[in-house]
Amino acid sequence: MKKEEVDRCQIQEWYPKFKSVSIRTITHRLPESFVEYLLDDSGPFIPPISVSNEDALPNRIHNPIELELKIKESIEILGGAVFPKLNWSSPKDSAWISTSGTLHCTSFSEIVLLLRSSDSLVHDLCHAYDSCREKTLSPSFSLALRKCYSSLLPEMEFRCFVWGHH
Repeated sequence: MKKEEVDRCQIQEWYPKFKSVSIRTITHRLPESFVEYLLDDSGPFIPPISVSNEDALPNRIHNPIELELKIKESIEILGGAVFPKLNWSSPKDSAWISTSGTLHCTSFSEIVLLLRSSDSLVHDLCHAYDSCREKTLSPSFSLALRKCYSSLLPEMEFRCFVWGHH
């Protein structure tokens, strides 16, 4: 497999081309420090301190303020509920840990909880190019926030592959 083929499967690559026939999405580039935080497995999960102190507890890890504010704004723009996805995958394996049992998130803390709890996303963060012929550096990572629709059932989702630009 070629690196370019893997890259073309990233949501930030294909979404602009298929925006008119896809779920509304806002993408944010993740700072390296936040990616390191997502991968940190050194102890119990402690959500970052909230900018608005909604859920502040002592000894929390501080998050990039700009990222939290952008995510909160995106949640509002997208109608108050989103489901998160990194470059390639969503944290579907961590839905069990959310209060709703779904990927629907209404706050920054809920998004972080799903991202930190997902083994699927560790693959995106650490092993995305393992099957590529060329050895490559890790990509920059993005968080895609997709608008939630209550009528959209996970068992009704399907994938569509476009071949030959048709």
